[in-house]
Amino acid sequence: MSAAVHPFEDPAVEAVFNACPAAIQKRMLALRAMVFEVAASTAGVGELHETLKWGEPAYLTARSKSGSTIRMAPKKASNTQYALYFNCQTTLVDTFRTLFPTELSYEGNRSIVFDTNTKVPAQALKFCIAMALTYHRNKAEATA
Repeated sequence: MSAAVHPFEDPAVEAVFNACPAAIQKRMLALRAMVFEVAASTAGVGELHETLKWGEPAYLTARSKSGSTIRMAPKKASNTQYALYFNCQTTLVDTFRTLFPTELSYEGNRSIVFDTNTKVPAQALKFCIAMALTYHRNKAEATA
């Protein structure tokens, strides 16, 4: 999937991607496509709203309210690293770390960090994205 499959609706979001170094831009566009793909194939998520939060592309389940916001951005101190960010008030990254202790790299309780020099473990990452996009729904079901 590419930006053409999910065209940018907000020129400000597209501008953030266009401002990234080429190698990071390519990888972040692939992550963006993956987020949309997982949302479309995960029951109950529905349409994603793409916007900017703190100047970074963010993906919200605005209509269904099923999930927690996912953001993505290049790492400020690196020319090769970029990350997916999750709400640090959730247990998402701790759960990811338990499920995928070696497949993914983490920073604290808020992000999965990638490097342009390494392959993204797609299956593990898709599982993590689906968990984030259904976080609130799953939490509600667990307490019901």
